[in-house]
Amino acid sequence: MLAGLPVRELGRIALREAIERADVASPEVDEVIVGHACGGLDGGDGARTLALDAGVPRSVPASLVGAGGCSGLRAIADAAVRIQSGLADVVVACGVESVSRLPVLFPDSFRLAADRADRARSRWARLAAFASVRPRDLYPVRARDACLGDGSSGRPLGETAETLVREFSLTRAQQDAYALESHRRAARAWREGTLAGEMVPVPLPPEYAELADRDNAVREEVSLESLASLPPRFEPEYGTVTAGNSCSLADGAAAVVLASGARARELGLEPVGRVRSVAFAGCDPSRMGLGAVPAIARVLGRSGASMAQIDLVEMHEAFAAQALACRRALASREFCRAELGLDAPVGEPDPERTNVHGGAIALGHPPAASGVRMVLTLLAEMGRRGAALGLAAVSAAGGQGGALIVERA
Repeated sequence: MLAGLPVRELGRIALREAIERADVASPEVDEVIVGHACGGLDGGDGARTLALDAGVPRSVPASLVGAGGCSGLRAIADAAVRIQSGLADVVVACGVESVSRLPVLFPDSFRLAADRADRARSRWARLAAFASVRPRDLYPVRARDACLGDGSSGRPLGETAETLVREFSLTRAQQDAYALESHRRAARAWREGTLAGEMVPVPLPPEYAELADRDNAVREEVSLESLASLPPRFEPEYGTVTAGNSCSLADGAAAVVLASGARARELGLEPVGRVRSVAFAGCDPSRMGLGAVPAIARVLGRSGASMAQIDLVEMHEAFAAQALACRRALASREFCRAELGLDAPVGEPDPERTNVHGGAIALGHPPAASGVRMVLTLLAEMGRRGAALGLAAVSAAGGQGGALIVERA
């Protein structure tokens, strides 16, 4: 639905809406931090242009952070650090991605020919520069494919998920059941209007007669039978990871406003939560999906909380296999001892309190925006339930992970 909107426009909409809903006057904003992963945000000043488009004063600086799927959480974490260190009082953190509008590239052989043509001094020399170009050199390369691969391990992300399937003895039925539940929860949340308050209705070009006002990847009609009918995506003969039990890449943006306690009181703002602790960590890139596990262990240690004390969890679902593997790793004494150096397991998040409104398998995954979206969903549900502590965690390409604990204000 959002393919017709440039990435700058997606970010502008979310950024502007966050500022207005927080009831913060634009001149009160000290900084803007934008998370962006896959490319497409115009040039090195993309964050600055996005902020200006959103009506932020010219005196306010804007910066761009990129950490794959952790980019959104990184933007929030960097904003919190700026505030905690006294370098800023009000910071807007945003994550934005437009996978649909990533460029289509040509192979290096064609690029080199084009470079030679640019340097040529005559029309004939320019034509001669392309003499060596063959039909295969015109075959386009989609930049979107980079979002489906892990540059550190040189493997598609789905293959790293199959690695976790074997390591944690996951079955196809378990993965499909997990995906089904994600869709069921998301569909229920939309039927009951729970997620509508987190969305900004967006008129769609070119006619602007249609509104994008809900996630369109949610499948209310999905069943175990329909999921079981899908072929393996990454290992055709023996694989179990399919399009149905994987998240879909999506377009989107999300933003939050952070402020110091003192400044919030001065401005008469009503905080919905407080950043209690944040952590980032890494793991073997060939087991990319486990990145959230060491990050969760680290953030719990820093916060002084245990998994049993966490009331609600938002955990990224790149693949059902990845989400299930993270659960099992957190619950495994052997894994936590061997991989994390802990004497006891971290503890498995309660499935009934994890992704209560579905996750990326149902909602879609705009890589840099997902972390911010998860924090928004987490805080909103904590408010409805009167929950005290919430945890958001992401696994990202390259074997990275991020985790953030928020508490009710």
